[in-house]
Amino acid sequence: MEKKCLECGTRILGRADKKFCNDACRNSYNNKFNKDSKNLVRTINNRLRKNYRILEAFNPGDKTKTTKAKLIAADFDFNYFTSTYKTKAGAIYYFVYDQGYLPIDGGEYYALVKRTVK
Repeated sequence: MEKKCLECGTRILGRADKKFCNDACRNSYNNKFNKDSKNLVRTINNRLRKNYRILEAFNPGDKTKTTKAKLIAADFDFNYFTSTYKTKAGAIYYFVYDQGYLPIDGGEYYALVKRTVK
């Protein structure tokens, strides 16, 4: 049985489970396959990655404090976070993976924390 490349249709030589004639066809096929269906996920992941980098830059240690204005100037988007944590006192921490922030002083300042991964 003759196998054909899923991207360009040329005859495939080599392993029995091979699907593409070369790396260029494999990449082209996968890029087309993932283009539209994964665009929303890619956009959200890029925003989360950017927020993470911003929090990490402002908080290289375990905890610190910064202003809302500085976070906004760094292009931080408060709409994107991965989880929340509510304390017994009712304060809500917002986390982007292990980097977290807590609005304090009426939301003009933020306590930045790093969650310890066990």
